[in-house]
Amino acid sequence: MVRAPHLNIVPFVSVDHMMKLVLRIGVETFLKELAGYVEEDFRRWEVFDKTPRVAAHSAEGVIELMPTSDGQLYGFKYVNGHPKNMREGLQTVVAFGALSDAGNGYPMLLTEMTLLTALRTAATSSLAARYLAPKGARCMAIIGNGAQSEFQAMAFKALLGIDRLRLYDLDPAATAKCARNLAGQGFAIETCRSPEEAVEGAQIITTVTADKQLATILTDNMVGPGVHINAVGGDCPGKTELHPDILRRSDIFVEYPPQTRIEGEIQQLPPDYPVNELWEVIAGKREGRRDARQITLFDSVGFATEDFSALRYVRDKIAGTGLYEELDLLADPDDPRDLFGMLLRCQKAVA
Repeated sequence: MVRAPHLNIVPFVSVDHMMKLVLRIGVETFLKELAGYVEEDFRRWEVFDKTPRVAAHSAEGVIELMPTSDGQLYGFKYVNGHPKNMREGLQTVVAFGALSDAGNGYPMLLTEMTLLTALRTAATSSLAARYLAPKGARCMAIIGNGAQSEFQAMAFKALLGIDRLRLYDLDPAATAKCARNLAGQGFAIETCRSPEEAVEGAQIITTVTADKQLATILTDNMVGPGVHINAVGGDCPGKTELHPDILRRSDIFVEYPPQTRIEGEIQQLPPDYPVNELWEVIAGKREGRRDARQITLFDSVGFATEDFSALRYVRDKIAGTGLYEELDLLADPDDPRDLFGMLLRCQKAVA
């Protein structure tokens, strides 16, 4: 645990420091270890405060807060989703987060979470697949080759041994970018001309498109028995990727039903449609994949406990690295009741 010498000093992990931390640890090791933290927190799911993310929607996108606490620590993430940003040369998702001591309310960590969210999303997807995907799966289709695609590929390689990729995106330049970035990472890569071509022979299908709209990326005839679907892109009201008939043929696994029913693929189904909670599978309370012909679907929208896990992981990993800045973030008067007196002393010091 990183504790600064004074409580008013808070470690801040910038984008530059986060990149250096990931590279120092190694991308695959980082993803494996992060997935371990996510898994650990899913196993103790019942201790967490849980609420759907607090969202402010606009015609252009959404800004969300994602808070949770296990009673000892409190964490939150600020994150946006603005698909139009790409047309302006901006990221569609940016984020930052904080971890605090729930006992005294003092922040313990402030960090960028744009890169970290991409890593935790991929770590969570591959963790779910470890419980739900067919045994021995080696080939994955990735439909949507934007900012998240390479992280998904690396996480599935690290946790499941995926070594064959079939890539498709409406924009061929995105597919070329993804293939270029993953060259030399241990994959056999095939770029495809259609979603139908991409899913041929794939045991895992990852959909991770960015457009904020009701869409049908996968139609029912594209999904055969025994496939695991990792549906990542549908993550807000009015945004989907799968035809509803696929949902009805699948065993559906979700993070937190009250949130997923609003934002996930299952927003297309009746509000009482039965789904399985991923934490119960991880905790051994519910069966995941039962047989080779079962279609499993991880309807992933991202949940606050996963960000909490990522914050815990980063807090632990930066110890002794120097890969953070010390922020003088909190007022710390000699007498907690004398905040104004602290201001007067500063005035005298600079006079």
